[in-house]
Amino acid sequence: MEQTTKFSRIISGAMTWGSWGKKLSKNEMIGLMHHSIDCGLTTFDHADIYGSYSTERDFGTAFRDSGIKREDIQLITKCGIQLTRGRNNKINHYQYDKDYIIWSAEESLKKLNTDYLDFFLMHRPSPLMQPEEMAEAAQHLLQSGKIKQFGVSNFTPSQVAMLEKAIPVEGNQVEFSLTHRDPMYDGAFDDCIANKRMAMAWSPLGSFFRETEDQVERIKEAMVPLLDKYDADESQLLLAWILKHPAHVHPVIGTTNKKRIKLAAEAIKLELELQDWFTLLVAGQGHDVP
Repeated sequence: MEQTTKFSRIISGAMTWGSWGKKLSKNEMIGLMHHSIDCGLTTFDHADIYGSYSTERDFGTAFRDSGIKREDIQLITKCGIQLTRGRNNKINHYQYDKDYIIWSAEESLKKLNTDYLDFFLMHRPSPLMQPEEMAEAAQHLLQSGKIKQFGVSNFTPSQVAMLEKAIPVEGNQVEFSLTHRDPMYDGAFDDCIANKRMAMAWSPLGSFFRETEDQVERIKEAMVPLLDKYDADESQLLLAWILKHPAHVHPVIGTTNKKRIKLAAEAIKLELELQDWFTLLVAGQGHDVP
């Protein structure tokens, strides 16, 4: 499998653009799209559930009027989570039958005002998912040109292997940050490297700006000499730490702040020295490497 390089190294996550976050107007969304692209963030990450199934439509309406050429951006979205919010469901659950997957992709296409999705991800694994049925849906969407690539999100390596018995899996988006390092140790990134899957990281800043726990205090202390050394702020060091991993991880940033987006884009230029990378790792985990 050839590892793709068409996606921007830093991905703009749209989860908080709509009713789940900043409630941006159409014009504000248009401005944020243009700013992201100007900074080099040409890939936009969605999921059908964002905004209780409303954010894709809000984004798509803005995109339609933005003047941005479809070929100049990449759109990622996800399906599979059924919420009670926004739909007539009795309970939150997962759904991955063939008809539903195809219907979800086509709904996302309509909402996003596009003819194709660059990457279509299965959002979270279900205990009841059947690889062959999921594969039939994916093959239909790929052959019809409605999606360009098929992948997953939050899947374990064994779940990816199970699904790949029926259909190639070209990427996995998982939670990864200096404060949540599991994918380095649970096989997720080993699998991406070994099988040339695109690795994506959601919540790449982790709990650093949300918590005041001991872990965060250790990281802040370790960062003090590095801020001047790399002429960077804390968020840039957190992203640079991710970007050094050999899985070639694409962080999905959630900010709608234009200054923060620009700083995130500039983090690509930072190359942490080996011992500085391990200094941050040790601070994050709270003990030396064995």
